[in-house]
Amino acid sequence: MTKKVFVSGCYDLLHSGHVEFFRQAAQFGDLYVGIGSDDTILHYKKHKTLYPEKERLFMVKAVRYVKDAFINDGSGVMDFVGTVDRLKPDIFVVNEDGSSEEKRRFCEERGIEYVVLQRTPSEGLEARSSTSLKQDICQIPTRLDLAGTWIDQPYVSCFAPGWAITISLEPTFEVRERCGLSTSTRNMIRKIWPMKLPDMDPETLAKLVFCFENDPERSDGIISGAQDSIGICMPGLVRHYYDQLYWPIKFESCHDDKVLYWLESHLVMIPMEPRRPGCSVVEGKDITEPKVKALAKAADDCWNAILAMDLEAFAKAYKASFNAQTAMFPAMIHPYGVNEASEPQSPTIEDYIDKYSAMDEVLAWKMPGAGGGGYLACVVKDAAVFSNHHPEAIRLTIRRN
Repeated sequence: MTKKVFVSGCYDLLHSGHVEFFRQAAQFGDLYVGIGSDDTILHYKKHKTLYPEKERLFMVKAVRYVKDAFINDGSGVMDFVGTVDRLKPDIFVVNEDGSSEEKRRFCEERGIEYVVLQRTPSEGLEARSSTSLKQDICQIPTRLDLAGTWIDQPYVSCFAPGWAITISLEPTFEVRERCGLSTSTRNMIRKIWPMKLPDMDPETLAKLVFCFENDPERSDGIISGAQDSIGICMPGLVRHYYDQLYWPIKFESCHDDKVLYWLESHLVMIPMEPRRPGCSVVEGKDITEPKVKALAKAADDCWNAILAMDLEAFAKAYKASFNAQTAMFPAMIHPYGVNEASEPQSPTIEDYIDKYSAMDEVLAWKMPGAGGGGYLACVVKDAAVFSNHHPEAIRLTIRRN
């Protein structure tokens, strides 16, 4: 008698890796597949599915290696328990990264053979995983703050009001975590809209994202700056004015393609080490009225220089904004709380600044977001030429309307 073989998963983005897994599992007998329900994925993985469960069931059943498939009616990582108890398979097959002692014990208790397969692609094909594919096709933008960072916090703007300036960036490069590109906000967005932003008024969308991220029940008591949601959701070049409130009281935008192209031709990012876990960039802060006014003036000057496409003035204001930020928050460059017993970060943020600031092509530099690591965002004479000379440099594409 042919043995019954069981596998279980979400199969939300069906790809060649899944099909190869089904092929290998089907070599043990007739293959039956348990599929995570929409509700299970929402509560266990904390995001909506790309395809509803009926569509995923249809696609999995269509794979020729699959005898039959079902939607699991349980929850969590062991959502297949009821399916297994009804099906009574002889063999339970998992990939190595999906194996666990809990699953192994579950099979032992029921007398089911437990088989762990290595994750290998079919011959001649690339290795695939749902996580990497979602990263590749995710169209959620990110943002780069150009000037005025920290003014979106009321404990800063209470000393003097001012503008923050952001550009919304197409995700044409790997958006790394803990690197100053508002990945926490971006990850929040992906819980609601996994692949792309909805088609709606950008300012309204930005406020919805800001309110969603800043849940009043957040235990850490931290309010994320509005520049993150604004920079992601509002295309083009945007400045937003803060005066002792978390949300700006006015906006100005530039969608002139000449200006945006000019910015793209003078901005690059250099990858550095990510901000280390446990470090703090607000420890040792020294916020005073003259420093905040210097930050606000630099943002004004930066905006005017960009609209005038004046490279020298832009670089000067960009550098002045970063100097004003680090005067208030020196831990942007020397973060507090890094374990002294750990290996020293090498090279340090200062090492990167020293290296690139000494280059003739580099006119100004700063770190995105709160600093502490991540990227060095540089104003350069010519981004195309600089990138040819320095392959580590990342060219930027500003998101248009």
